[in-house]
Amino acid sequence: MPIVQISLIEGRELEKINKLIVEVTKTVSESLDSPVENVRVIINEVPNTHWGIGGRPASEVRKSK
Repeated sequence: MPIVQISLIEGRELEKINKLIVEVTKTVSESLDSPVENVRVIINEVPNTHWGIGGRPASEVRKSK
């Protein structure tokens, strides 16, 4: 049973998360010749204050852009 874990900075629309789950499931199923029912996708949403980019929290990096 393939298990895929994806970490994202929180804040995306639920529709986009759902589409990601569908597309990743489809790709893994086709790539590994595994039934769709056996593929598991786990989305971990992380606050931007807990996500580091270049030694700084993403919340700070995104303010400067």
